Amino acid sequence: MIEPLAELRTDRLALRASDPAWAGAAADYYARNREAHARWNPPQAETMFTVDGQRERLANAAAGAAAGTLAGWWLFAHQAPGHAIGQIHLSQIARGPFCNAMLGYSIDAAHEGRGLMREALEAVLADAFARLALHRVQANVRPDNTRSLALLQRLGFEQEGLARAYLFIDGAWRDHLLTALRAPGWPLDRAPGG
Repeated sequence: MIEPLAELRTDRLALRASDPAWAGAAADYYARNREAHARWNPPQAETMFTVDGQRERLANAAAGAAAGTLAGWWLFAHQAPGHAIGQIHLSQIARGPFCNAMLGYSIDAAHEGRGLMREALEAVLADAFARLALHRVQANVRPDNTRSLALLQRLGFEQEGLARAYLFIDGAWRDHLLTALRAPGWPLDRAPGG
């Protein structure tokens, strides 16, 4: 069993592991960005925008981290430690011959374009390939989300395919580009856990 980590730090950010203690900050984050993120996310239940709903989600995420199936991070700027400005999660962590996770992320609309998500993702991906010992991390993105696709490309993700009518978002079934990043230096003949 891999021990969960409480925090990752970068030059400008503290990435804190999912914890019910962040319920107020998480609810505020989602409420602030409800309109800005609606174009890119599936429809959300009203509980997504409440402290009680976030407390439950974060408790489930913390349990997933303890079980090794999830790693969730909340982004806090060093100068505003109680104000969440983004989130990153590695979900569906699989072991064995797949050794893979699905990546999801979002940042506060007021903080876009400042390189903060790239900074945070670099830390999370380094942790995913080192401490979590993953072979691959996948990210699926709508083709019209050019900013997100450019970010993934800068991080080294490669496009692997197109999933037609993949998710119901913003009133219709939307195609998604399938991208992935493999652990740097992992030889093709190295087995998982090896």
